[in-house]
Amino acid sequence: MKATFGEKLFYGINYIVLLLLGLSCLLPLVHILALSMSDAHAIMSGRVSLRPVGFTMESFQSLFQGTRIIDSLKNSITITVVGTTLAMVVTILTAYPLARKYFIGRRIFMLVFLFTMMFGGGTIPNYLIMKSLGIINTYWALWLPALVNTYNLLILRTFFIGIPEEIEDAARIDGCGEWRLLGSIILPLSLPVLATLTLFNAVGFWNSFLAVLIYINDTHLYNLTVLVQNMIQSQSVLQEVVASQMMQADDTSQITPEGIKAAGIITLMAPMVIVYPFVQKYFVKGALLGSVKG
Repeated sequence: MKATFGEKLFYGINYIVLLLLGLSCLLPLVHILALSMSDAHAIMSGRVSLRPVGFTMESFQSLFQGTRIIDSLKNSITITVVGTTLAMVVTILTAYPLARKYFIGRRIFMLVFLFTMMFGGGTIPNYLIMKSLGIINTYWALWLPALVNTYNLLILRTFFIGIPEEIEDAARIDGCGEWRLLGSIILPLSLPVLATLTLFNAVGFWNSFLAVLIYINDTHLYNLTVLVQNMIQSQSVLQEVVASQMMQADDTSQITPEGIKAAGIITLMAPMVIVYPFVQKYFVKGALLGSVKG
């Protein structure tokens, strides 16, 4: 069917608006990448726009040699990997029984979970709970509250409900119990939505900022997000970089705060940017499958 002039005009305007929105998100990142790979003279003179001027990796070298970014990177990886694993296991084990019709009281449990989406205890009550549990200044204060995200739970539960009952009946006839049914039948059929929720959880844990500031007191346990934020807002980390470089070299003119900040931002974003293309094919499909009741 041939599109009318009005439809073509509508699609054209949509494409232009989306292109402008995409550029508004992409161009600042390209500028930061260019800053992180430019020499100090070009940065200080304001000649860097969307491509590196005087290509150098000095900012990254100074960042990794003069700060605790390696330790913070290890902390971020620990928080993300362990937190995502725990969250996915608990979410699966919660969503599966709530999707079964023979589970008594499942509607009551769902109302309890939905209640948490509309009302929260607040920062101070949550802090007091974590303190009473004795997990302040540990990563459990980050993992425990995020074990079950209600939004992710609803997506996974809806997907489980949409799996044809005939598949489960055939498995039960062959002697499958609940655990084998879940592990051998349900989960392999749910790979797209599981990949999507894994990405949701991983991004959330990787970008943890406020919770780290509230519950973690030891600076050696800070993740990469907090370190980069401190680097942007405070000069203390940058002074640490300069002091470290002064002890290692006679010339520190190649070090600029802007370049080091840009290198820190790129280091923070790089892991998620690298991982996303590998799960992109599951992302839209999984979100749509889990958001429409079968």
